[in-house]
Amino acid sequence: MIEFKDVSFKYKDEEVLKSINVKIEQGDSIALIGANGSGKSTFLKLLNGMIFPMSGSYYFNNIQISRSKLEDSSFSKKFHKKMGFVFQNSDAQLFCSNVYEEVAFGPRQMGMDEAEVERRVEDCLKLLNVKNLQDKEPYNISGGEKKRVAIAAVLALNPEVLVLDEPMSGIDPKGKKFLNNLFIELNKAGKTIICSTHDFEYVKGLFKRVLVFSEDHHIIRDDVYNKVIEDNDFLIKYNIK
Repeated sequence: MIEFKDVSFKYKDEEVLKSINVKIEQGDSIALIGANGSGKSTFLKLLNGMIFPMSGSYYFNNIQISRSKLEDSSFSKKFHKKMGFVFQNSDAQLFCSNVYEEVAFGPRQMGMDEAEVERRVEDCLKLLNVKNLQDKEPYNISGGEKKRVAIAAVLALNPEVLVLDEPMSGIDPKGKKFLNNLFIELNKAGKTIICSTHDFEYVKGLFKRVLVFSEDHHIIRDDVYNKVIEDNDFLIKYNIK
């Protein structure tokens, strides 16, 4: 479903990803772990087509994703309908006048009729337990509520892949448990989950696989999640735990 072939990326003169080779199959649930600055967020931005490889190639469903490809509005709509990205900072994602409009924005942009938009919004507000917030301004709700609204807005497009950048950041323990259970159910339903995280305590049962990013910006391990998380010597050696 997703393949990176020898992908590298740099910001100005600083290389932040080096020779990344990875394949991700439909239905995978993958954690990205590594020290701060190791390249995890950059990897997620590449996945979402926010930035593009300086060298190497990125394929989604056997189609190479490039700047010119995403400049085709028809292809771009189809791609972003399938690839849902939840930012670490919800304030960067929420901009509408109220929560209902926020969740409705994506389906409307895709040209869905209003009856379908309403159905999707209602379903996602209920799924994320934020129906009571539908008339509130996003900037007037709590950090945990903003995260749920941002996830609802992405799920309203029913993406095949859910990409999450530190989704547990700034969330209380009850909220973390709620989100973890939600992501597990979404993965069971067939959605591919790709998520950067430091919060190992609150993602139990979610991930089958882990990609470990090193401080020199390589993927140094691609393995079964539980094997890596239980390998304390490895985690300490690479400044992960």
